[in-house]
Amino acid sequence: MSTCADVVLMASYNEWMNAKLYESAGRLSSRELSADRGAFFGSIIGTLNHLVVGDTIWLQRFARHPAAHASLAPVRALVAPAALNQVLFEQFAPLRAHRRMLDSVIMRWAAELTEADLQHVLHYVNSRGIASQKRFASLVTHFFNHQTHHRGQATTLLFQAGQDVGVTDLLALIPNEAET
Repeated sequence: MSTCADVVLMASYNEWMNAKLYESAGRLSSRELSADRGAFFGSIIGTLNHLVVGDTIWLQRFARHPAAHASLAPVRALVAPAALNQVLFEQFAPLRAHRRMLDSVIMRWAAELTEADLQHVLHYVNSRGIASQKRFASLVTHFFNHQTHHRGQATTLLFQAGQDVGVTDLLALIPNEAET
């Protein structure tokens, strides 16, 4: 991913897929959502919480970009998650509301990025306390790839619980190009 248009596409895909996941998950009981299914983060609700935790951690890192993107103001105000497996929301409704807020922030932020922003080298400290400095465009690629990875897990868990999320391919959002 190297252009702002690609970032906007991935933000749109993120929002679209999260809406599909949460629609499917919303048809399950609290008990079904919290049942340990042997996944990385145990349950469906655990996996959805991890996605929120991961997005929050990365967006808070991105908020330290020198461009000081105004769209990231809401995540600057959030308490930083303490652990990657932290369950921020035990109940589905507040988790869903928070997810929608994050997706809205991500959409606004993606639209705000410039090509120069993507070339910046971001300095940050990871969750193990290790300092890193990486090109922003590569970190943005990781951000969206992480979401896709764990949404794939959530999709599998939902399918095992009898919920078909439907089409999950990014291809569904890539517009056809006019012939020249």
